[in-house]
Amino acid sequence: MNSAHRTWNALHDRLDREARRYKADEDRPLAAYTGAMGVYSATVLGLAAAARAAGRRLPEPGLRDVALHAVATHQLARLLAKDPVTSPLRMPFTRFRGTSGPAELQEEVRGSGARKMMGELLSCPFCTGLWIATGLTGASLFAPRATRLAAATLAALAGADFLQYAREAARQAAEGTA
Repeated sequence: MNSAHRTWNALHDRLDREARRYKADEDRPLAAYTGAMGVYSATVLGLAAAARAAGRRLPEPGLRDVALHAVATHQLARLLAKDPVTSPLRMPFTRFRGTSGPAELQEEVRGSGARKMMGELLSCPFCTGLWIATGLTGASLFAPRATRLAAATLAALAGADFLQYAREAARQAAEGTA
């Protein structure tokens, strides 16, 4: 066995021991998380390389752009992670447990390894938010007008959802049921 192979084996053994200590008795799919980070990093690097090859200049987002993308990211993350209509996307990775609010499902992640990681990613609006924000940023490089239109549509939907909640709260307050 050569020196590089011994070094690799020692590093692998050390990482394996650290992972076991970190996880304790919990099912934490660390290898799948590492793979997801690799996919995310490759996606960002690919977007950057494609933008550079296409001669795209980096945008200089203002506060309005950031706010629009924040609201759009929030809304799309909720739609993907909680909406009943998108449950077929989550179905292979989650188990239905009921509702958690108006037009929102409560689901439990199932499986192990990559399946569990995908369930955690797809059922958590906080987790999907990073991917969505990155997608919007990448789309802004190549199709800024279409991206702004899509983001504005999602922001309008978020505003409409907020108004639905406000209207229901006002109705309950007027009836004394709040």
